[in-house]
Amino acid sequence: MTTTQSVPLAERTTLRLGGPAARFVHATTAAELVEAVRTADAAADEKVLVLGGGSNLVISDGGFDGTVVQVGTKGFRLDPLGGGIVQFTVEAGEEWDAVVAEAVAQGLGGLECLSGIPGLNGATPVQNVGAYGVEISQVLQSVDLLDRRSGKVHQVPAAKLGLDYRTSVLKGTDSAVVLRTRFSLTAGGMSAPIRYAELARVLGVQQGDRVPADEARKAVLELRRGKGMVLDATDHDTWSAGSFFTNPIIDDATFTSVLIRIAERLGHDVNVPTYPAGNGQKKLSAAWLIERAGFHKGHQGPGGRVSLSSKHTLALTNRGGASTEDLLDLAREVRDGVRAAFGVELHPEPVFVGVQL
Repeated sequence: MTTTQSVPLAERTTLRLGGPAARFVHATTAAELVEAVRTADAAADEKVLVLGGGSNLVISDGGFDGTVVQVGTKGFRLDPLGGGIVQFTVEAGEEWDAVVAEAVAQGLGGLECLSGIPGLNGATPVQNVGAYGVEISQVLQSVDLLDRRSGKVHQVPAAKLGLDYRTSVLKGTDSAVVLRTRFSLTAGGMSAPIRYAELARVLGVQQGDRVPADEARKAVLELRRGKGMVLDATDHDTWSAGSFFTNPIIDDATFTSVLIRIAERLGHDVNVPTYPAGNGQKKLSAAWLIERAGFHKGHQGPGGRVSLSSKHTLALTNRGGASTEDLLDLAREVRDGVRAAFGVELHPEPVFVGVQL
């Protein structure tokens, strides 16, 4: 475990934005991670930020005046549970796409549609990461957590984490640190049922069909690359935090008023993409709303230093030389424009450190 001073955080986020950390600790084992967090928490008036892959963070230009603990833990373990089910235990610091690749290489199905998502394994239950019809909640069995109030480590079943659309009881709080996860996956080399229409079309199958897990992974990676959602240091479209806004979920009464606003702006024959969200609610497409509000791919923010991705309107990107405030100015413009056009409030997906939208 190493501790250094005044470490630039922009180098440790996929947005490549953010000022320095006053103190920076890199923990390479779960024991070191627990010790580092406990030590920092015990210091009077010390602020602590636990940092994973930096793929879902917006950090202020002023940086973080406290201790940043970088999760650098590694390791996998497979335990057959019988009936074709395998428990896949993964340390928090493993790169997420490497986790998916390892599962597929081991002939396990369930994670393949989550290929290409940046960040570390430990962040996946916090955000209930999801893509192409699969969410972590569908395969997560349990996590090991460091309870920062008591300093104790507990194993917590997935059912106790409040996993919902892009959220959990862990999101928006610093009360616990994920040390490792356990996934329940299927042996035999086949994918989970393909639920996402776009992916099913690419694979040439019907929704609900299964395919070899490696084929599903390849197709997902290709789709994500086409949207600038696979990290590439030479491609500024990937200098982002992924999807910046979540898809809004609204009740039926609100949906009726939104449809009126859409008809007034776009006409009555517009096909509005909607998805069931349970309990009389509907999920709308944030990308569709952004584009119809007049913000197209490549739309530039202040000085052209930030823009919407040229491949996908949900990604806000650093084009080089940008500041965090530049990014937030663009985010506010998009959020306010969608609200003015359709009466729908977009909510950011990334975690903000030292800034507000």
